[in-house]
Amino acid sequence: MDTPEREIYTVSRLNLEARGLLEGRFPLIWVEGELSNVSSPASGHVYFTLKDPHAQVRAAMFRNRNRHLTFTPKAGLQVLVRARVSLYEARGDYQLIVEHMEEAGEGALRRAFEELKNRLAAEGLFEAERKQPPPAYPRCLGVITSPTGAALRDVLSVLARRFPALPVYVYPVSVQGAGAAPSIVAALTRANRERRCDTLLLVRGGGSLEDLWAFNEESVARAVAASEIPVVCGVGHETDITIADFAADVRAPTPSAAAELVSQDAAQLQRRLGSLMESLTLRMRARVEQRNRQLESLQGRLARQHPLRRLQQHAQRVDELELRLRQGLRRQQLLRDSRLQTLQARLAARSPALTLSAQAKRLEQLRQALHRAMQERMNRERNRLAALSRTLSAISPLATLQRGYAIALVPGSLEPLRDAGRANIDERIELRLARGRLFCRVEEIDPEGG
Repeated sequence: MDTPEREIYTVSRLNLEARGLLEGRFPLIWVEGELSNVSSPASGHVYFTLKDPHAQVRAAMFRNRNRHLTFTPKAGLQVLVRARVSLYEARGDYQLIVEHMEEAGEGALRRAFEELKNRLAAEGLFEAERKQPPPAYPRCLGVITSPTGAALRDVLSVLARRFPALPVYVYPVSVQGAGAAPSIVAALTRANRERRCDTLLLVRGGGSLEDLWAFNEESVARAVAASEIPVVCGVGHETDITIADFAADVRAPTPSAAAELVSQDAAQLQRRLGSLMESLTLRMRARVEQRNRQLESLQGRLARQHPLRRLQQHAQRVDELELRLRQGLRRQQLLRDSRLQTLQARLAARSPALTLSAQAKRLEQLRQALHRAMQERMNRERNRLAALSRTLSAISPLATLQRGYAIALVPGSLEPLRDAGRANIDERIELRLARGRLFCRVEEIDPEGG
């Protein structure tokens, strides 16, 4: 009998087929666990171990996937991953190839809490300028809470002890679970629409972060901030902080503390009211006595200043003033008449007709004097001109020319030729006579001739 031929696997082939079996057997699955041995080399990939109290598995998240992370993976962080099962052939290690990672459990809730708080704070939703203080003496108090919860009992107990006369209207809501946030938003909207109350308490007892999560929803925070009625938020215990606390007008550490914030102590108010009544009574008595004294004083003054007597005095005063007015008018009329006569006399003395006649005579005298002065000036100038003419005739070159002399000129020049040495042979010379001119050409020059 032939021995069957043995099929021998190489390690590479074994790991390759094992990898195929794993990847074909498991689709994309969700796995929750704690991160450990987290490393991020320069390649940008993230390698880590995912573990629970009883087991662990290696995992890798490549760069093209981890760039979508909204947090930094750290050891000890509880996460939820979507991954496919695979095997790293080079080492034969069974591992997870992670496609998506998110924080799990309370860690995710804490992160969501911080992100929403920071985003709403950046919008200014928590600014003090937006908040309105509740009235010191509310007309009606609205309580938004679970009708069966301990928070409502605590609030009613505090109000019964401090101010039992304060009307209370309960808006029943769910304070935990998927429908809690819409229920709270609807109650806030209804309270603002009805305007039944002028102060609202949003309260709930203590619990885990997940239990209180309805008060960390964005819709609840925006509804609280948008409320036109002041909202006092008292959720959980003193250490519990919710987004609704930041958005509310006033934050109280507990539901009982919220009830105390919006209510007055009736016993203390009664004592204060008694004190005020006593003070008011004393002041009223003092005021009445003061008014009685003033009345007596006014009655005495009225007796001394009877209206008829005052009327007689005023009538006499009117007659006196009328007489003074007439006398003053008469004096004013006499003064004006005298002033008018004086002005008329001055006007007659300064009549324009007299002034014009005198100025006309003066003008005629000036005109005659001007004529005489012009005649004298013309005679003097005429005589002076004749003398100058005689002098000019005596020294004029033309008179010399009349005696037979001539003036030699270089053609084109008005300067007379005085020196024979300045002339040239064949140069033309102009001779100006008493009547006419001669143009000659130089044939011979005798510079020393007489």
